[in-house]
Amino acid sequence: MKRVLVPAASLGRTTLEAGHAHHLVHVLRVATGDALEVFDGAGRSFDAVVDAVNADGTATLVLSNQRRSPPERKVTVIQGLPKAEKLELVVQKATELGAFAVVAAACERSVVKLDGKEAAKQARWQKIADEAARQCGRADVPAVSVAASLGAAVDALGPGTQVLVLDEEERARPLSHALGDGAAAVVVGPEGGLSRAEVAALTAKGAVTVTLGRLVLRTETAALAALAVIRHLDGLLG
Repeated sequence: MKRVLVPAASLGRTTLEAGHAHHLVHVLRVATGDALEVFDGAGRSFDAVVDAVNADGTATLVLSNQRRSPPERKVTVIQGLPKAEKLELVVQKATELGAFAVVAAACERSVVKLDGKEAAKQARWQKIADEAARQCGRADVPAVSVAASLGAAVDALGPGTQVLVLDEEERARPLSHALGDGAAAVVVGPEGGLSRAEVAALTAKGAVTVTLGRLVLRTETAALAALAVIRHLDGLLG
């Protein structure tokens, strides 16, 4: 089934502006009368039919049969800024693995500096999350944001969120044993890992250090492995 993201979608007739309509008609190659699924990025999805492809480049859809995704644990990934395109991989795969949000945070050992490019990078990462949600069948889309520091990222979390820090020096406390019942955030350092000062600052805020096992995982692997563990424990994977 072909799917399209329409923020603020509602039952009845809706018109897609030219940009979204172009993707629908020229990339997904739908035509008048074709059926598809619309999702709003906030957890709702609809059956839809293409009612018209308009001369001004827009398209009109008729939406019916609204559905809402069942509630799941909200898991935020706080990812220390890595090199090159690794953050794009983390955003894409974290979306597929059900992350509620992804926060790119500057760390002491981050080599990459955004230097005023935060808005452009955030927009690109959000677009990757939008597309990954469309592809994997999610009706909601994780919010992607940028934080000036790990502390700022943790301070912005919702109340009651358990913060789990993947720490290479932790040996005794597996993530699977530390995970509680409610919302959670997983903190992952960049390539050089978290400094001891960063770990100490996070634990002072109530965070708990955890391990994923004896193997050393790359930064772009660690958050995804943690998400897979959490989804498995929640009965949603495997």
